[in-house]
Amino acid sequence: MISVTISEPLAQAAISQAKVSHRTIDSQIDHWAKIGKIAEENPDLSFTFINAALQSRNEVLTGQTEPYLFD
Repeated sequence: MISVTISEPLAQAAISQAKVSHRTIDSQIDHWAKIGKIAEENPDLSFTFINAALQSRNEVLTGQTEPYLFD
């Protein structure tokens, strides 16, 4: 972990969004950074797709999925 300096408006936006999203301020900024990194590396993907993929990944990592059974 390292410390970084961010602008006051960005810090205030992170504080506000963190409350809404039930995240810490650090995890909110980390979330935004992940989305930004993925968006830069994959400019053809929409925010909606990126966000859904991150949510799906989190569900798998936390064991919130069920195997799909083929008939």
